[in-house]
Amino acid sequence: MSRDYRTRIYESYASEFQDKGPVFDSVAARRWGRAYEWYLRNWLPADKSANIVDLACGAGELLYFFRERGYARVSGVDISPAQIALSRQVTDDVVQGGVHEFLRIRQGTFDLITAVDLVEHLSKDEVLVFLDDCHAALRPGGRMILQTPNAESPWVASCRYGDFTHEVCFQHNALSRLMRMTGFIDIQTREQGPVPLGYSAVSTGRYLLWRVIRACLQFCNAVETGSLGSGVFTRVFLASGVKADG
Repeated sequence: MSRDYRTRIYESYASEFQDKGPVFDSVAARRWGRAYEWYLRNWLPADKSANIVDLACGAGELLYFFRERGYARVSGVDISPAQIALSRQVTDDVVQGGVHEFLRIRQGTFDLITAVDLVEHLSKDEVLVFLDDCHAALRPGGRMILQTPNAESPWVASCRYGDFTHEVCFQHNALSRLMRMTGFIDIQTREQGPVPLGYSAVSTGRYLLWRVIRACLQFCNAVETGSLGSGVFTRVFLASGVKADG
């Protein structure tokens, strides 16, 4: 029997599937982070000493994002040796291993858990376990932020099948209900599309055009179903949920 496909692929995931070199690219990471200022607006802790972990931290871009913005307690975990080598160029506090094992020995530890492009790599059974583990690892009032391909996008197939390791795909309603079922409150979803202000004039122009395209998609949806739908149509979307106090 051959090895589990994940083991084989993740050994060289950074180079073979993400075209990353051996050296962390701070210039590209800073440019990437400018868009995430918008995507993560109002979701980040006000306290710069908040305990933050990025699950499946990959090449370390989000770790770099947090460090650049003054967060002092930032850590990561990833299963890929190649990804770990890149992330450790940002911070030494990065663990190689699976997220389930990592979270289960750190219950009630974190103020913020992020998982960018992770949940779609899990099986359906693993998704529920993952959400339970995230909820348990948060402190009361802590937040979880996920990013994942959007099943409601007309172009979802390019994301869903663009990576051999993708197992499932979500639409905002399905993911929100799973998060609620596993104990999260104040659940919000938002698009990951062009940034309206502060990135570039081109991005602002794309944002305005995207609003027109979104309105057309909502019109089509209303013609078929009588409802405008969620208004979340980008290929990738973000979801946030909070662990209740007490």
